[in-house]
Amino acid sequence: MGSHFASEYCGSLYTRKLHGTLEKAKANASQIVTELLKNATNRRWVVNKDEKHSNDAKGGWYRYDVFFSLPVSFAGEISWNNYWATIVARINDNGIYIHDLINIKKEDS
Repeated sequence: MGSHFASEYCGSLYTRKLHGTLEKAKANASQIVTELLKNATNRRWVVNKDEKHSNDAKGGWYRYDVFFSLPVSFAGEISWNNYWATIVARINDNGIYIHDLINIKKEDS
């Protein structure tokens, strides 16, 4: 995943703006991020526009769409909350590394 993953995933501007259910969903999704990438769809390339990533994302970024479900227990019964999100992966000379999970949206059921 790369050495920047934990600090970016937990400390990104996007993460700092999250609250409530979406904040909890991102925290819980960190446990399954590798599996999320295996099931990701709609890979697309984006040019790197941020100077601070000029070394660690020389090749730009890949973005992937992902869907995941998290269990919720209430009054002894388990239901599932469903989410859509975007995985951001940086590309450099050493490979592709997961960078962050953004644009998390809870699916209405």
